[in-house]
Amino acid sequence: MSNPVFITLEGGEGSGKSTQIKRLSQELDARGIDHIMTREPGGCQSALDIRKLLVEGDPDRWDGLSELLLYNAARHEHLRRVIRPALREGKWVLCDRFSDSTIVYQSLARGIPRDVAEYITMLIVQGTMPDVTLLLDIDPTEGLKRAKGPRLGFNEDRFEKESLEFHQKLRQGFLDMAKEQPQRFRMIDAFQSEEAVHEDIITALGDKLLRGTAA
Repeated sequence: MSNPVFITLEGGEGSGKSTQIKRLSQELDARGIDHIMTREPGGCQSALDIRKLLVEGDPDRWDGLSELLLYNAARHEHLRRVIRPALREGKWVLCDRFSDSTIVYQSLARGIPRDVAEYITMLIVQGTMPDVTLLLDIDPTEGLKRAKGPRLGFNEDRFEKESLEFHQKLRQGFLDMAKEQPQRFRMIDAFQSEEAVHEDIITALGDKLLRGTAA
């Protein structure tokens, strides 16, 4: 059994998180590291039911406080049914978005006081914080172009309908958070090619990958 590592991928719309988490999962498979790949909101049926409420519909469907509570309700289900059990079993956990997204989206971009967003979110997280957070950083103008590309079968475009100013606030929020917690965050230039981004991620996780492979 390897020592469990909790890795999250964060970033704005179109930063390539979904692509890169799949590539990272393939890398762990090749190295024989037992892991799960999941996302937020989601990961289990109860959280997916809440996800549908959050990511579909008009941008003004919910206000910031309603979003904050809904995201954390989904996170509570995700943690107790998926993430914590996997970590207890010694598995690595790869998660597309986690608590940082909630604080950035609902506090910095939606106007909920940050201390309120952090307090409610940390009540749910209860110490189950990522060991490493990969921040895939990209200029919002480019990110939104990528996000609006063809995605067959997806209606999850509620946040993509927001203004460029909204997405610029999100980017700055993530950058500020990374500066505040440099021991956890790893900055990744997501404007590069898919292959270059993947290589940077492997480099950023180098020591943990070596220990995981050895285990």
